Amino acid sequence: MDRSSKKKFEDILIEAVDEAFITLGERVKTSLYFNLEEKFAIARADIPFRLGDFSDALEKIFGVASKHLEILIMKKLNDKISCAYSWKGPKWLVPNLTFTQYIEMLRLSFEDKKTTGEVEVWINAEEKQTQRI
Repeated sequence: MDRSSKKKFEDILIEAVDEAFITLGERVKTSLYFNLEEKFAIARADIPFRLGDFSDALEKIFGVASKHLEILIMKKLNDKISCAYSWKGPKWLVPNLTFTQYIEMLRLSFEDKKTTGEVEVWINAEEKQTQRI
């Protein structure tokens, strides 16, 4: 199947956000999109291009509980694109990816399966390790 017949990453991401929001109920989903647009000037179609703002808005709406919603979005998105990611670092060191970094990593994987990227993992204040993905 050629690239033109595939969905764009942005469309798949919006579907994943929709699916995560609908778990809270149709009214909540509608209310969330309304608040994102009215209070934070983030239209539904802009979410893929304003991930940092989107994450900040969710945190302002839900507080620390926003992280659970972000994780759900990441799971839904990962299921949709079947990202092949393997951690090559030590088993005791778990990469600490932000929501935005994870989405960008999935975008990279989706857009070019042959491309590798890097994720920085801080071990302590003086030392960092770069992990290839």
